[in-house]
Amino acid sequence: MLAPGKKKTHRTYLWAYATTPYTELKAVVYDFSEGRGGHHARDFLGEWRGKLVCDDYGGYRQSFAGVTEIGCMAHARCKFVDLHVTEKSQIAEQAIDLIGQLYQIEREVKSLTAEERQRLRDTRARPIADTLYRWMLAHREKVPEGSAMAKAMDYSLKRWAALTRYLDDGRLPIDNNRIENLIRPRHRGAATGCSPAHCAAASIMSLIQSTKLNRHDPYAYLKDVMTRLPTQKNRAIDELLPHNWKPAIPDNA
Repeated sequence: MLAPGKKKTHRTYLWAYATTPYTELKAVVYDFSEGRGGHHARDFLGEWRGKLVCDDYGGYRQSFAGVTEIGCMAHARCKFVDLHVTEKSQIAEQAIDLIGQLYQIEREVKSLTAEERQRLRDTRARPIADTLYRWMLAHREKVPEGSAMAKAMDYSLKRWAALTRYLDDGRLPIDNNRIENLIRPRHRGAATGCSPAHCAAASIMSLIQSTKLNRHDPYAYLKDVMTRLPTQKNRAIDELLPHNWKPAIPDNA
């Protein structure tokens, strides 16, 4: 962000909060902040209580009072992928293979109902996860303390309960790749700065991306909403949200 009156920029942050791929409600909300402290997430979530799919960023930890942490298996896998790429580690390759089996099941259950998804996870994925856990415990004793492999295993072992909670709820994904994909193409470059301007941009981005998630054309959506807003009753304003929106019917139709 360009600081007014100064000839330099400083880093600002865009947070993203989205529904999971398996929920009927398709929405993402972006939130701008000038820092990355955990209080930004806590302030945004407020009194919300539920299941939060996230990585191991320390700023989230104080948010877990009344919030259930769901770990990201993709982040756990990346630790082993990095080792396999840089060191050609056969141990890392074994971990990647077991985690890959979990992902193969997720590809197969993607189109099922939450109940069907959970049943197949119980019968097929849970035994693989148990095997992976025992495998890591056994190999952790063999690798040097402080080594890259030890750190990769410790990441998963210390967060194992969170990483495997998705197995207990068919509505949950195995990772938070969805949010990674939703935030990656957003916010590039620098803007002259004041927080209100960035907050407004984040709100517009939230509408546009949520419109895409609901398979609407963003231009058609925004044009219709801007036309209807001046006469839309406050009690019916929710009708214009992307997940509720239906194009206005012309008077001569």
